[in-house]
This record gives sequence, structure tokens and C-alpha cells, in this order.
Amino acid sequence: MKKLTAYDIIRKPVITEKSMDAMADRKYTFLVHPSANKVEIKKAVEEVFGVQVEDVKTMNTLGKYKRMGVHVGKRADTKKAIVTLKADSKTIEFFDNMN
Repeated sequence: MKKLTAYDIIRKPVITEKSMDAMADRKYTFLVHPSANKVEIKKAVEEVFGVQVEDVKTMNTLGKYKRMGVHVGKRADTKKAIVTLKADSKTIEFFDNMN
């Protein structure tokens, strides 16, 4: 399998009310590659955003089954990572203007 780069691991940020409230505690939420582990996610966030990561928590979510008439489909399975930054680390600039 091809080695994942930092930009392959971090897919996109999660922008919800709950994730915005957690930013006050220096916690940022991202959708990540399903095969990435916590160590790879930590290195990717530190490389892309230039911050110091203290902790990474991950969760796998299964996609819902949806149907339109007789046709049945399934949404993609996803993996989320909640990244906590160290107290002396700078914030992620991408999120600064969203508060």
C-alpha cells in the first residue's frame, strides 16, 4: 500500500457547534483517513499546522443505509479525530476567524 502523506491523512475539519465549543479547550476535530492511527494523525497535524499536539482521540462511525424507492445505498464509513493541543502551543490559524 502507498505511504500516506500528512495531507492524505487529514481530510477536512469538522465544523459543528459542538466542535466550535471544544476549541475553547484547545480541541480541534478533523475527518481523517480510515487507516490512519493516532501516531500518524499526531505527526500530520504537527506537520501541516505547525503546532504541538498533546493528545489524539479517534472514533469510527459507520455510514447509514439510505434508500430512494427500491434502491438501497450506503453512506461512506468515516473516522474522526479530536486533537488536543499543548497549553504552550499556538492555535490553528484556520479556525481563528470562525468564532
